[in-house]
Amino acid sequence: MQIIRRASFAVNSLLKAAPARYGRYFSEEARDRVRALKSGDKLHGYTVQKVQEVPEFFITAAMLTHDKTGAQHLHTARDDDNNTFSVIFRTTPMDSTGVPHILEHTVLCGSEHFPVRDPFFKMISRSMATYMNALTAYDWTMYPFSSQNAQDFKNLMAVYLDAALFPLIRELDFCQEGWRLEQTDLSDPNSPIIFKGVVYNEMKGVFSNSQSIYQQEALNSLLPSHTYGVVSGGHPNDIPKLTYDQLKKFHATHYHPSNAKFFTYGNLPLENHLEYINTYLDKFSQIQPSTSVPKEPRWDSPKEKLIYGPPDPMAPDPEKQTAVSVSYLLNDITDTYENFVSSIVGYLLTSGETSPFYRALLEPNIGSDYAPTTGFHSDTKEAVFSVGLWNISKSDVETTLGIIEQTLDKVIKGFDKAKIDALLHRIELEQKHQTSNFGLHLAINIATLWNHDGDPVSGLQVSKHVARFKEDLKKNPKLLQQKVKEYLKDNSHRLTLTMVPDESYTEKQKKAEKERLNQLVGALSESDRADILKRGLDLQECQNLKEDVSCLPSLKLADLSPKIKPEPVTFTEAGWSFIQTCDQPTNGVTYLRMASNLQGLPEDLMPYVPLFCDVITSIGAGGHDYLWMSHQQELYTGGLDASPIVVPHHTDIAKAQLSVLFSSYCLEKNFHHMLDLWTNIINSPDFMDVNRLSTLIRMSASELASSLSDNGHHYALSSSASTLSTVNKLQELFFGYSQVRTMKQVAELPDFSEVAYKLQSIGDVVLDKSSIRISVNATPKAMERSVQGIKSFLGNLRGEADMATVFTEVDQIKATSHSTQYELPFTVNHVALSYPVVQYAHKDFAPLNVLATLMTRKFLHREIREKGGAYGSGARVNSGAFSFFSYRDPRSLETLNVFKQCIAWATKGEYTAEDVDEAKLEVFQKIDKPVPPGSRGQTRFVYDISDDMRQKNRDRLFKVTNEDLKRVTELYLSSESAISGAAFLGPANPTVQSDKSWHIETEEESHEAQAKQ
Repeated sequence: MQIIRRASFAVNSLLKAAPARYGRYFSEEARDRVRALKSGDKLHGYTVQKVQEVPEFFITAAMLTHDKTGAQHLHTARDDDNNTFSVIFRTTPMDSTGVPHILEHTVLCGSEHFPVRDPFFKMISRSMATYMNALTAYDWTMYPFSSQNAQDFKNLMAVYLDAALFPLIRELDFCQEGWRLEQTDLSDPNSPIIFKGVVYNEMKGVFSNSQSIYQQEALNSLLPSHTYGVVSGGHPNDIPKLTYDQLKKFHATHYHPSNAKFFTYGNLPLENHLEYINTYLDKFSQIQPSTSVPKEPRWDSPKEKLIYGPPDPMAPDPEKQTAVSVSYLLNDITDTYENFVSSIVGYLLTSGETSPFYRALLEPNIGSDYAPTTGFHSDTKEAVFSVGLWNISKSDVETTLGIIEQTLDKVIKGFDKAKIDALLHRIELEQKHQTSNFGLHLAINIATLWNHDGDPVSGLQVSKHVARFKEDLKKNPKLLQQKVKEYLKDNSHRLTLTMVPDESYTEKQKKAEKERLNQLVGALSESDRADILKRGLDLQECQNLKEDVSCLPSLKLADLSPKIKPEPVTFTEAGWSFIQTCDQPTNGVTYLRMASNLQGLPEDLMPYVPLFCDVITSIGAGGHDYLWMSHQQELYTGGLDASPIVVPHHTDIAKAQLSVLFSSYCLEKNFHHMLDLWTNIINSPDFMDVNRLSTLIRMSASELASSLSDNGHHYALSSSASTLSTVNKLQELFFGYSQVRTMKQVAELPDFSEVAYKLQSIGDVVLDKSSIRISVNATPKAMERSVQGIKSFLGNLRGEADMATVFTEVDQIKATSHSTQYELPFTVNHVALSYPVVQYAHKDFAPLNVLATLMTRKFLHREIREKGGAYGSGARVNSGAFSFFSYRDPRSLETLNVFKQCIAWATKGEYTAEDVDEAKLEVFQKIDKPVPPGSRGQTRFVYDISDDMRQKNRDRLFKVTNEDLKRVTELYLSSESAISGAAFLGPANPTVQSDKSWHIETEEESHEAQAKQ
């Protein structure tokens, strides 16, 4: 998977991933084992370099060096059974052929001890991993996994080490995963030859997105002299230049232990890790890899660049599709304190409604949102700060640049101390806020620093940096202003990047691809064509081969607990209502959720519920403006959030929960402040600040429009299921293409007064005490005080004292079939097919769940990804719908046929009992993922699914048989008369255009459909 990073506060990503504490008492055993080590100690071929404490995260860290190869190993010991492993290689390509990205895919296609095709994907169904993946960044490639099972951890480490260090790198795997020329139809030697390949199609999808194009160009142009001047993931124009020999050479020079860094986290013994890893590293000798990244030569004067990108058919204003930003090259990230201070400057300048650039750039509504590069970035050797606007008029480019300069001049005069205090509060809170996969986030967030030989432990010691920062600020109150002047105002290494839309951009890309193809195909001899056909047939034979995978390690169902992990909750009476309470070791943080029912909301207001949720916590309330409310949220909470939820009843198809879910968390001492903020929002929100509303509307519309190319399969899924039930119809209305269309039309309105009244009308229904249910997770010590505070809070809310109903009757639609294409200027497709099935508590839900996983791993992966070249595919079941999907797929109608072939395959029962057990294992892997303390009990609160119901579903999963899978396939999916919905997002398709059974929705039809609402 190729990753393009978004902006981040230097410690923010790390803090957001603070580790969950799973017991009431914190064991020191794992850390004590590491504390016993000292510098110079020898362990299984390693020498201990240093041992350090990271008290803010309850970690004891040991840094070691492998004696024979020089490989570094960082172990972070903590009392967390969700253990993590990763190996990172510094991968610094000097061209845009995507060699590190294609290599990342190819090494996972078989190795010396596990010579089966695609052991990585096969292990997903043989493991209880809480995470498995591989990542290609700008200058490193990582192979991480995590698991709560000690034996599983050993199994996965064996597969990962063998894959990374001793891969087979077969030429056919390179052709499948990277790129190849191949006949369209292998049964017809004279059929047209086209480009194929998983990474090739993945990157075509990436470069269909204007934001991805802009971000990549900004990086390449600001740091052009070395590896950051190329596309590490590969550009479709250059991927076909990569040869098999070049791929193998890159592995030999980059995937060596001397160029690697190994990371382990959790409560498993370090000694066991080292002993096993050494069996692999001992086969190598140390080399001196030439992979380091030099500092970028600094410019004497700023530079400007103009580029062109694809227009967005769903942009809020078609006349405003220009983007501009200024990017600055900052400090070396290996100076962790300087990097911390730079990140604070970046955060203060751009984050939150009270920040200078938000007020100067976004409030005037010049553009719809920040440019995607905006913020502080530390994912390159030298950090970057960028700021700009997205979706502006071309005539506003100079205006925007002038505002940026004026804002810097203003900031140099001084930062608001209250904003700094709010930031320091946030750091304190996020150190305590807990998530479930801390080890994984730790590995990813230290990767770039460590990759450039910085001290990763220093990067974790946030409290030391905070203490030093406070002291430095006390000594020099102008510290931050001086940094703004040094790094931004007086920085000559800055790039002004402007992108304007080109209506013919997509056609030009298609034409260029065709010309590249014709050039390659035109140079082929008859012998070459025959070789291409033979290779294609060989690959197809290899893909169809039934393999013996017994060499791969696997957990067994018997290794799993037959019992769920209970999440006990209690209900405390609060006058006319009840409060769900869940005592948990939340590390001094209190978590509040409130669900407010939408019962009685007029149908014409339903499309505006997501917008209501987007704006409700970002506007003024309680007589205060939005700036005051925003500052209070930063000062006392981790943020206030609202989101719509559409939950089908677990047994009754005629019932559903339509609600707005409000959520927030804070330090225990600030709980009353958080409740005061919610009181203001619920009792007296200010929707009538139309200027503020216009800013939020344009931002929301822009974000939705930008999500289409990256998340197209989600929109295809929601559309395909939208005619199957009322719940699915509402889910599409709230979360699907209909919402993108709605927000585009709203953003195009000349005046938002009418929208403000609609939102106020929604508030009249939702913001009422009779509609609200409440859940709170806190420590036992804080719970009583929290409950008393909630009772007082409820008494202060407007409305009648009446019990809120969780599930209500909904008007049922008759399930009907449909086929819909959303015609968009993409180069790949996102495809889905859905069928109506049963609810969660039905006895057939368990076999349908297993069936979806079985189909994904045993049929769809082979037929759609390996053969078809799509980046991904799968099947899934939700309460009420069974769906197939693919994403970044070069095919559309052919993929829909594969979905139906998959049903026929499942009906025949061409799978073994072992296949079914593996599918069950993967289902359990998903439902047994660790849940952080602040989120426990939410299955009961949101979905009304009790522990007893979860246990019954678990019991049914264990009992699923091959015959059960055949039966549910025939009953729900394989009937000739079965109702289904098909949908895909993608480019114009002549076959679809000539088929009257398809409805094609274009931009113009979207506009007409909205006008009729």
